[in-house]
Amino acid sequence: MPSFSLQCEHFEINQKRFQFFLETIMARGPKKHMKRITAPKSWMLSKLGGNWTTRPSQGPHKLRESIPLSVILQHKLKYALYARDATMILADKDGNIKVDGKVRTDSGYPVGLQDVITIDKTRENYRVLYDVQGKFILKSIKPEEAKFKLVKVTQKKVGPNNVPYIVTNDARTIRYPNPDIHVNDTLKIDLESGKVVEFLKEEPGNLCYIIGGNNIGRVGLIQHRERHLGSFDIVHVKDSNGKHFSTRINNIFTIGKGKKSLISLPDDNGLYLTALEKKQVKDHQEVEKQ
Repeated sequence: MPSFSLQCEHFEINQKRFQFFLETIMARGPKKHMKRITAPKSWMLSKLGGNWTTRPSQGPHKLRESIPLSVILQHKLKYALYARDATMILADKDGNIKVDGKVRTDSGYPVGLQDVITIDKTRENYRVLYDVQGKFILKSIKPEEAKFKLVKVTQKKVGPNNVPYIVTNDARTIRYPNPDIHVNDTLKIDLESGKVVEFLKEEPGNLCYIIGGNNIGRVGLIQHRERHLGSFDIVHVKDSNGKHFSTRINNIFTIGKGKKSLISLPDDNGLYLTALEKKQVKDHQEVEKQ
């Protein structure tokens, strides 16, 4: 056995090594920059458009599951040529851009799935969705549809003083929810009041939208759910073309009772087509034009 003094000496050496290791890896504060090459593929940014892009601020959505307002104004809506132009549009005192009914002036504000973007001056309303390739798209919607949004319940707990509450995928905390609401259910939120108007259960026969995994962006009817204790439950889905696929339950987002959707779907209607199927559809459209 080594002596006590030798043990203390080894401890001090290891402590100094660990301190040096921490100094080499620890950052001095939060990261404020993002290189274009490391930006999420869902933003669809070109490689030759410069070295840098806008980094999303901290907000209701995760960094890689959101897109900043500056990128939307530049590359999706084409209202700004440069980031400076987008900043000036957002900083205008008229409150040009609203997200979920609230004026947002931060160019890095993270906009995520199901968020509603409103531009009063042009009378435009958009809902943020994924296409079947996993890219962010802005689906143009009517003013009536822009009054609500759908959110998914991610947590259900009991807080201090035995107050029950639920947490949604856009970081909303709702106290005293309906006892029938559970995790993975979908809520219809009125954006003006912030209250729950309706809720949809994650159960067979309902229409769902895939928000993650290899089948992201696809839409179909829930068939059944496989339960795996200690692992991820698997949900089997069937789309309107009759194709079957399965995904983890975390990727399921219920959007309608039965076959009727509460929201407007993307132009592809959430249907994944192979290269051959796309060619057949294109040929059929050309024949119809003739």
